[in-house]
Order: sequence, then C-alpha cells, then structure tokens
Amino acid sequence: MKKILIYFTLSLLPFLLIGQGQTDLIQQIRDNPDKVESATFIQRVGGNTPDYDLLNDLFKGLSRKVKKSAQGKYTKHYIDALKNTSEGKKAPGITQFDLDGEPYSLQDLRGQYVLISFWASWNTASRQEIPLMKEIYKEFKDHNFEILAVSFDSDFNVWNKYIQDNDLQWKHISDLQNMNNGAALSYGIKAIPQNILVDPDGIIIGRNIRCEDLRLKLQHILKYIFDFQNQNKRFFVRILVSQK
Repeated sequence: MKKILIYFTLSLLPFLLIGQGQTDLIQQIRDNPDKVESATFIQRVGGNTPDYDLLNDLFKGLSRKVKKSAQGKYTKHYIDALKNTSEGKKAPGITQFDLDGEPYSLQDLRGQYVLISFWASWNTASRQEIPLMKEIYKEFKDHNFEILAVSFDSDFNVWNKYIQDNDLQWKHISDLQNMNNGAALSYGIKAIPQNILVDPDGIIIGRNIRCEDLRLKLQHILKYIFDFQNQNKRFFVRILVSQK
C-alpha cells in the first residue's frame, strides 16, 4: 500500500509543480506591479489555456508606467485578442497558404462547423492530440464539420511530410513563420496546441475544448442539426404523400 501511495504521489508531481509554478508566477506579478517584466510574465500565465478574466485582472494591477511601456502595450494587445476571440465573438479572418501553395481562408468554410486547430508538427503536445483528432474527423466529417489546421511550422518539407506520413486528411494552412504565425496575433495564441470552434455563421462557440469534451460538444451540436434535418425531410415526405 505504501509503495502504491508513493507511486501515485510521484505520478502527480509534474502536475503539482506546474500548478505551483503558475501560482508563484501570478504572485510574482502581483508583488511587482512596477516592474516591466511583470507585463511579459502575464503572457506566460495559463500556457495553452489562458483565462482572459485572470490575465485582465493581473494587467489592471500593473502600474501606469508599466502599462504604457512597449511590453505593457504588447501584453494589452494579447489580452484584447483573447477577449475578441471568446465565445460569442465573430472569428477573425485567417488566410494563409495550403499544401499546394494556394491561399486558403477560414471564410472558404463558411456554412460549416469549423474547428480551428493551432498546432505544429514539431510540437510534442500537438502530436499527442493527433489520434483523437483523427477519430473526431472520421466521426463528424460527413456532418457539416471541418478542421482547419493552422500550423506554426517554419519548414514546408517537414510540415508536409508529417501530414502525409500521418494521413491527416483535413484542411491545412500555414505562413511558415513558426510562433510568429500571423493568426497568433489576432487570436491571442502564445502556446500550442489550442483550438477555436466556429459555427456556420462564423461565430465562436468554444475555445480550447479538449479530448472527450470536444467529442461530446460536437455530438450534441451535430446530432441536434442532424435530427432537425431528418425531421424536416420526414415532414416534406408526408406532404408529398398527402398530395398524391
């Protein structure tokens, strides 16, 4: 029993350290409102699941001098981007190049549910999500759903090879600017992987929905649409039959 307890504790240690690291970072920011570095540290809080309310609260606690600094202005832009890409907001446009070297846009998928996936072939966490992404795509691709993968790669050949080797059949675009990808600025992306779920009207209905939560949300949304369409079909069939 003692060995099991020790093993369990050790298995949790990395997560406890990450949590403690975030707690210490937040406290460091609150304790140093007059230091320019605090503005930069805010951008590290939350990693690939940033919380707008928390970051905005931390920023408000900074001194006026820090807020007006270059780092402060950049952090403010980042926080505003998170606010502007929260649920209920219209998704900013994205146009980058596909694997054929042709421009492709989020707008090209208007009328579908779209999961915008911010990732990179070199990123371990992104690669770990691939098996689930393949399952989700297979399950929902025929139900008005598409994935638009925005890559933060910098080498076309490496990016393309990973996609082909792993048979990733959804839409892929990139500007090959690594973490300076143009979409990162408008969507507030400081770490990957992240995702944004957009409805057929281009409205954001979810951000950073992970693993089974993503599957359940899509099942709920797309099952409702599918059932509604079937009900309409049956209704019109009854009308046609009654008219004969």
